[in-house]
Amino acid sequence: MIPLRDNVRLGRAPIVTIALIVANVVVYVLATRHGWGLFTGPSEGTGLRYGAIPYTFSHWGQRCAIGVLNLTSGQQGLLCSGWPDVVGTVRSARPVWETAFSGMFLHANLLALMWNMAFLAAFGCRVEDRLGHLAFLAFYLLGGLAGLAVQVLFAPGSTVAVLGSSGAIAGLLGAYIVLYPRGRFLTLLPLIVKVTFVEQPAWLMLAVWLVVTVLLGALGLSTATGSATGLAIYAQIGGFAFGLLVALALSGRLKATVPGSRLAT
Repeated sequence: MIPLRDNVRLGRAPIVTIALIVANVVVYVLATRHGWGLFTGPSEGTGLRYGAIPYTFSHWGQRCAIGVLNLTSGQQGLLCSGWPDVVGTVRSARPVWETAFSGMFLHANLLALMWNMAFLAAFGCRVEDRLGHLAFLAFYLLGGLAGLAVQVLFAPGSTVAVLGSSGAIAGLLGAYIVLYPRGRFLTLLPLIVKVTFVEQPAWLMLAVWLVVTVLLGALGLSTATGSATGLAIYAQIGGFAFGLLVALALSGRLKATVPGSRLAT
């Protein structure tokens, strides 16, 4: 099921949501120019260079990159400084703090990008309408960072590069459930023989997004060099919890101050 629109009237133009969608698409296209291809996503090296690797956050000052594992055979693999069998410093990596943001805009494949952008368009417009443009941008970025923080907390030794906007979008879903508890979405339901449109409650769309996102993330976990890039379930849980808690804290004031909006019935 792909969300198209809900039954809540917008009070302002979703300019930040549109800008975020454009930014995600542009970053993906640029990242795949010298990678595996537009449909299959950026190369493993690109994903590890710009993705957020939990190990580098829990072991501050250490970095990871693709390097030579065996000088005789030339076998390539992931190397991280600080590992017992790694001598010297891994150089070909971005600053760790930078990957927390770059990884948020880099997706593992085209399907993951399209899926996340569909939900960003459907849910982001409504949350931006409630928060306002600048507050919404800050909320989106903080949701992504919160998701990454939870991933690092529960998997501090992981060298899986966390890619994509799933943590930030999970935050939007959490906020939407609080702000529009009775919201319903017109969704596109592709069937084997035809395409149909059905109306579904927002909580069901949240469940569908989570299941499909995990499956899409699994597509990027296995790589030729034995390392990995993909999506992390803890980041989604962290982002959703962030959005839920912030919306609960602010819901009373937001409902009272935003003009031109109404709750779905």
